[in-house]
Amino acid sequence: MGRKALITCADRYMGPAIRKKFESIGITVLPSFESLKSERAVDDLLNCCGDIDIVVANLAEPPQTSPVHKIKTQEWDRLFQTLVYPLMYLVRAFVPQMLERGSGKIIAVTSAAPIRGIPNNGAYCAARGAQNSFIKAVGLELARANIQANAIAQNYINNDTYYPDDLVDSPKFLDHIKRNVPTNKIGSAEETAELAAYLASENCNHIVGQLIPLAGGWAA
Repeated sequence: MGRKALITCADRYMGPAIRKKFESIGITVLPSFESLKSERAVDDLLNCCGDIDIVVANLAEPPQTSPVHKIKTQEWDRLFQTLVYPLMYLVRAFVPQMLERGSGKIIAVTSAAPIRGIPNNGAYCAARGAQNSFIKAVGLELARANIQANAIAQNYINNDTYYPDDLVDSPKFLDHIKRNVPTNKIGSAEETAELAAYLASENCNHIVGQLIPLAGGWAA
């Protein structure tokens, strides 16, 4: 019997690329298109999905750049409500069935931003950093139960949410890439999908609680 994967925000960020890759290797994908800002939304999703082998927490929310002394409380709240709480709700909801089954994969698509830090993006780095810390702790906690939880901490990957085509093709952005990204290019969504497929593989059992930077060396 084939394995099933839940992919959140399946119509944006890394959702389309990961869904395409998973389906190409025989994984049945149950896409979710909701923002999952409430516990009730995640509970409803759990009831609809049933048994899930792989949970891909693909959550994205563009930051509102501002210096730290001008960050509005609403901005903190927006980022934590769309990035942090949904991840925690998802893991809490789907882990019990994985524990009962004795196997499972949790893959969070996060960001390399808090690993290195980005000036004037304190709220965003705080939210993404919370995601990364949560996955690190959860990965260690669940490792003995044969559940592997990891994060793809990416940056400079072509996608509609942060790096759309009209931005990555602009001379100003290309100059920025040359000055800041060691690979001298922006990565493709397909590369994230390939990494997600490996982390979801039944052969990947010794990687747990890792924040894997996929950022062209920017976070090294």
